[in-house]
Amino acid sequence: QVQLVESGGGLVQAGGSLRLSCAASGRSFSGATMAWFRQAPGKEREYVADTRWKNGRTYAAYYAVSVQGRFTIVRANANTVTLQMNSLKPEDTAVYYCAAGVVVGPGGVDNYDYWGQGTQVAVSS
Repeated sequence: QVQLVESGGGLVQAGGSLRLSCAASGRSFSGATMAWFRQAPGKEREYVADTRWKNGRTYAAYYAVSVQGRFTIVRANANTVTLQMNSLKPEDTAVYYCAAGVVVGPGGVDNYDYWGQGTQVAVSS
């Protein structure tokens, strides 16, 4: 049984930072894509960032334009991904979800097979 568990969410003031983590279990995600998505109340889920893992290192990283320069996604290992969020804005407030997939294109938003339950991030102004 594959599980993805997010952690690190919380309440922070605008301009502050948070670090989210996602730990996957149940199978190896070596060679797979792991990503972060977010969903604000009343809005659809949106892509944030993703990474590929190959030969023991992060192979590639992609970001949504809305978070470029502020967020950094890091693949700590085959089954762990983090999202360092700096210069947070109120519009970053959302539930952040970790996802993993074997067949996902560069910066892809489709074909994620596994999802976590989400962790809440709230940014106050």
